[in-house]
Amino acid sequence: MSDNKALIAWSANPFFVLEVSTDASRTEVERAGQRLLALLSINTKSASQYKTPFGTFTRDADSIRQALATLRDPKQRIVCELLADVKQVNDELKQHYAKQSPVWEDAESALGWLRNV
Repeated sequence: MSDNKALIAWSANPFFVLEVSTDASRTEVERAGQRLLALLSINTKSASQYKTPFGTFTRDADSIRQALATLRDPKQRIVCELLADVKQVNDELKQHYAKQSPVWEDAESALGWLRNV
């Protein structure tokens, strides 16, 4: 799979499409899907686009229905949860490394590495 196709597949994560968190209940997921389908039926512009960590993408009724079907399957939902938590994991790593000892901050320069500024 090329990088572009992988990015498109990742951006089509059902949690992104439905704009729900990974800890949303089954009822919350269904409500979000029904709400988006209703908004699309009256041609609301906000319902035709969704934001992801990779940019803004368009959605249609079919993508909403596919997202709902995917999240109804417990095995598929787990995989989607893991892939949708990218931002949270990244934020947690940043916090973890921010708490590290200042000695490590000087280690890069001691080794001759330049920091990206």
